[in-house]
Amino acid sequence: MLLSLAIRNFVIVESLELDFAPGFTVLTGETGAGKSILIDALLLALGERAGADVVREGAARAEISAEFRAGPDILAWAQAQDLAGADDAGMLVRRSIDAGGRSKAFINGSPVTLAQLRELGERLLDVHGQHAHQSLLKPSEQLALLDEHGGLGAERRDLAQAWAAWKREQRAREDAEAMAASALAEQDRLRFIVEELDAIAPQAGEWAAIQAEHKRLSHAAGLLDGARAAVDALSEADGSALAQVGNVSARLAQLVPYDERLQPALELLTAAQIQLDEAVTTLRRYLDKTDLDASRLAEVDARLSALHGAARKFRTSPEEIADLLATSRDRLAALASAGDLEAIRARESALRGVYERQAGALSKRRATAATRMAQEVTRAMQDLNMEGGRFEVALAPGDPTAAGLERVEFLVAGHAGVQPKPLAKVASGGELARISLAISVIAANATPVATLIFDEVDAGIGGAVADTVGRLLKRLGQSRQVLAVTHLPQVAAHGDQHFVVLKETDETGRPVSRLQQLDRKTRVEELARMLGGQEITETTRKHARELLAS
Repeated sequence: MLLSLAIRNFVIVESLELDFAPGFTVLTGETGAGKSILIDALLLALGERAGADVVREGAARAEISAEFRAGPDILAWAQAQDLAGADDAGMLVRRSIDAGGRSKAFINGSPVTLAQLRELGERLLDVHGQHAHQSLLKPSEQLALLDEHGGLGAERRDLAQAWAAWKREQRAREDAEAMAASALAEQDRLRFIVEELDAIAPQAGEWAAIQAEHKRLSHAAGLLDGARAAVDALSEADGSALAQVGNVSARLAQLVPYDERLQPALELLTAAQIQLDEAVTTLRRYLDKTDLDASRLAEVDARLSALHGAARKFRTSPEEIADLLATSRDRLAALASAGDLEAIRARESALRGVYERQAGALSKRRATAATRMAQEVTRAMQDLNMEGGRFEVALAPGDPTAAGLERVEFLVAGHAGVQPKPLAKVASGGELARISLAISVIAANATPVATLIFDEVDAGIGGAVADTVGRLLKRLGQSRQVLAVTHLPQVAAHGDQHFVVLKETDETGRPVSRLQQLDRKTRVEELARMLGGQEITETTRKHARELLAS
């Protein structure tokens, strides 16, 4: 459930903080005041894409935070994502977009991707937009609604995976058939590369290592002479550095009792003596482990020559011949496998069988869901002033797709005595809006999310139908949290919580949206405005009180 929403510098909203309650909440306000901007902000917080244009003019960034109370399934998802606070019932989502369009997203303080935000958003809320009736005319949207209503999401995702696996194998078979003629020549070429490079067995990163060893061995004599000279100068020669530092330290040690200001210098010389002594020890250890290995130098010379020759032969760099060997092996194995067309065809046939079995099972469940959905929408149409109307979900065989084996078409009869016809051909604008609303409410009952948002889905209706819509949403709010942006007073009157969005101007003359939670008195005024426009009279107030009382 949505607990709170905080918005900073988003479009025309400067600063806004809202606390939400369970039940049915309505958002009203004049056209252009920013009612839908609040929904847009919430969707942005849950992963919708946005650019720099959402940042309020003159601001450095827009920020939206939303807090939800999460159920066990959400907490399990958060734990699977290894998010902080995954064992807490609170879920805080925050999103910021700067003036350059760069975005940052957080869940419970942990940085996340937009994909993670969207995945969480699908689990937290479901939005039914004001243009739902337009998308309702698309066959793909009708199929998605049927599957949502029937609770077939998991089966549909499994089917899409089976379809993808079948199609991958189908492409592999087609590729194998296309390359059959040239495969033998390519295999011979790759086999030659593998045999040649196997003989020298190049290793990843070997070229850099062998070069470094060759450089060291080539300069071994100079390295040993330099190390020996350093040991002599530091400790073994007459007047060595260690001897001189020791003499100076001893002399200062005799003088310190007479003047303590010499003590820091003595301490520095003592530390220097320790460092020099450690340097001598390190150099002697180096001399003990380093020798002139002429035979190893010859081996490294030969290895460098072999690697360089192979690289020149196959027109690549010495650093890349290990990768060339690996990729040639993989390609040779793939061609050998691809050469067995019968095996590929058998795999393709098996995967097609898996797809067809899953698609057949989904078709049966869709048929059951279609009957149930038709009955429920038909009942809802009677409540929405379409007495005698009928809704049907027609399933017809279609070409196999990732979504299944059938096409779906919504059919409707607006009143008794006529045969249902395709929705796009018979429904008027008002009828389409009412049918869309009926489907939205019914689909909302099927979805598992706790928060449902209806963004002006009541457009195109009014009067007694609007009152019925308000009752439907209020009844839905008894089991879910429902937020509705509406312009209809008959709908707004049924809200358990009522916010009004006001559009004002700041000191610079820029538009600013402000939000106010209404009590009973101010709610009467807002309903009166919605009933009568800007001029509020005692008649409109009386009508508003009657709406609230009913």
